[in-house]
Amino acid sequence: MKPQPPLGFSTRAIHAGEESPHQHRPITIPIYQTATFSFQDTQELWDYYAGTSGRIAEYGRYGNPTTAALQQKLCALEGAEMCELFPSGMNALTTAILHLCKAGDELIMTDDNYRGSRKFIERYIGKYQIDFRFCETTIQCIKAAVTAKTRLIITEIPTNPCLRVLAINELATFCRQKGIFLLVDATFATPYNLRPLEYGVDIVLHSATKYLGGHNDLIAGALLGRREIMEPLKQFHGLLGGCIDPNTSYLLLRSLKTFALRMQHTNESALAIARFLQNHPKIEKVYYPLLETHEDFPTAQRLLTGGGGIVTFLVKGDLEEATRCVDALKIATIAPSLGGAESLAHVVSAMTYHDMSREERQAAGIKDNMIRYAVGLEDVQDLIDDLQQALSQV
Repeated sequence: MKPQPPLGFSTRAIHAGEESPHQHRPITIPIYQTATFSFQDTQELWDYYAGTSGRIAEYGRYGNPTTAALQQKLCALEGAEMCELFPSGMNALTTAILHLCKAGDELIMTDDNYRGSRKFIERYIGKYQIDFRFCETTIQCIKAAVTAKTRLIITEIPTNPCLRVLAINELATFCRQKGIFLLVDATFATPYNLRPLEYGVDIVLHSATKYLGGHNDLIAGALLGRREIMEPLKQFHGLLGGCIDPNTSYLLLRSLKTFALRMQHTNESALAIARFLQNHPKIEKVYYPLLETHEDFPTAQRLLTGGGGIVTFLVKGDLEEATRCVDALKIATIAPSLGGAESLAHVVSAMTYHDMSREERQAAGIKDNMIRYAVGLEDVQDLIDDLQQALSQV
């Protein structure tokens, strides 16, 4: 028989994980809203534990048919052997850290990262006698920071909020040579724009709340990687207890069927907005990885299918001018998060970094006049017109 060509991204997003027939043969996977699963007899129980029964789980904390379908779909999109799902992206990250690192190990994280991730490391992992350090978001600085104790390196691609794009193939090769785990948070990239496992990364993290969910109506997280890494993590995860509920899994299955269409629109809109802002007289600087002026443009052009939906920019002026611009927006809503149908925007220092002094924010690269704009699915010309009128207030 002639081999079938590999299925396209949208086809996998729609059909992967949903091939197995269910009772009544539904088109969409049902929500298995149950905490526990019964066995016909004790032999079936033994067969389950021996791995010969074909069952998903005996208890909802360890698995669920709705969630299993979602795991298979995400594996197909990411090119992963295994996927573990969590009730949030932060739960996914903290589980990975606590599983991979032990007392006496060292963790390195790049400095331009989601503040929640940094907060957990700064405030809590010392309790487990795990050392940590933050370093500038460059390959050279990461390599220089590594010691004999380094067990795990964490970075994002693109990073938050300055959208740095590291050459993860080079970083993955270095980590493999040193026996260090490399975890990449690819929430901003999504599997549509980048699949880090193809470049040798050990574990990929997604806040599924964002583009994978796509509708600002769920919270979830995912870790994906090779079976040899993910199988022990799965056992740890089951005992730690951070399980996603089947209704959220169902909503994610629904969302992923339009994922490619949403990302294509988002990529195109965000690039158009970035170019508009770049040429606006009241803008000091625009951070977007597929702008030729971005410091990582050559790497981004090589690695990314699209630049994603976040555009970070500096208005000419101070905190007051940035606030005036954001407050004048009529379509984009002031809110955290990203990846939904609605465009969102905020002054970075007033949202995620509000509890830091101005000096601390400046040291972290967070400028008073910095705005993060999460591009939604509205008509791009409407968004540009809205930004135009908002900037006229600056």
